[in-house]
Amino acid sequence: MPASLTHNRGTAAPVFVHGWRSSGPLGVAGLAMIIRTKAYARAGLVGNPSDGYFGKTISFIVRNFAAEVVLYESPEVEILPNTRDHSRFPSLSALAEDVRKFGYYGGIRLLKATIKAFHDYCEEHGILLDNRNFTIRYRTNIPSQVGMAGSSAIITACLRALLAFYGVTIPRFIQPNLILGVETQQLGIPAGLQDRVIQVHEGLVYMDFNRELMERQGYGLYEEMDPRLLPPLYLAYRTDLAEGTEVFHNDIRGRFNRGEPAVVEAMKFWAELTDQVKDCLLRKDWATIPRLLDENFDKRREIYRISEGNLKMVEIARATGASAKFTGSGGAIVGTYPDEGTFEVLGTRLGAMGVQVVKPIILPESTSPHH
Repeated sequence: MPASLTHNRGTAAPVFVHGWRSSGPLGVAGLAMIIRTKAYARAGLVGNPSDGYFGKTISFIVRNFAAEVVLYESPEVEILPNTRDHSRFPSLSALAEDVRKFGYYGGIRLLKATIKAFHDYCEEHGILLDNRNFTIRYRTNIPSQVGMAGSSAIITACLRALLAFYGVTIPRFIQPNLILGVETQQLGIPAGLQDRVIQVHEGLVYMDFNRELMERQGYGLYEEMDPRLLPPLYLAYRTDLAEGTEVFHNDIRGRFNRGEPAVVEAMKFWAELTDQVKDCLLRKDWATIPRLLDENFDKRREIYRISEGNLKMVEIARATGASAKFTGSGGAIVGTYPDEGTFEVLGTRLGAMGVQVVKPIILPESTSPHH
């Protein structure tokens, strides 16, 4: 049975498993490594979607769901498909069901784009890579198309595996920009930095994307906070088809760039709301936070088109006494609940409309009994 060891480099450290013989730098006593890396789902607690518009957000990692990448040395570079990448179906209805669950794209394009972006970054920065190839595959249980950052989790896990395989170090404050570029520049997917920042840093993070700061240094101010400051939270996500980010963010960018007052003011409102929630967390003022989270969604409703199913999910959650707002681009919500009775009612009522409710795990379970 092969031995294993943990490579401790920052958060979500890759796990190396001894394999066959190799002359590569990762070899230990002539043995190569099978590298396994993970990146987790995330939930925007407050401030989203202002992260893409020089705003502020607070976000946390959701360890209940993860994307995992496995990478090992091989004669050629090969990207192995996941079940959601297959192109053979037993029937038309099976094809339609696959599209309903996963959309038209799987994860291969994400891995391919990440590998290219990593190659380009190393080339631009004069980083010489070993002349070794690899095989890479992924798997994920992050709910698809519900605004929990499943795509960026695959990209983040892939980048971690590449860094470990080639022994390259990229500063943590730079990694989110590289990951964002995979989606926005390589694949043309609209996105902001929030998801990538929290998936790189993990835990609970306050983010300030102030325009002057972003234009001067290319990244924001990222402040890690103690997740134990959080009140009891729930996470609920639709198990039917939800709108993807590419649909949801339809014309907000254009309206913002044109200076539409309602959109510009909304971004400022969300940024201010984020500072209020941060202050509440630091003072342990849990009583005020539910109202602020509700206000986050109410402002979104003023300028976005919200689908009936997503709106109903929020309304049902609030009717139980919980607060509710989108975790991201729609299809999943996050909020506070006052007691266990409310959480049980949440699960029952939302479950009746095909919505799964969980308590998010933010810290490794061995370090926190509450989150």
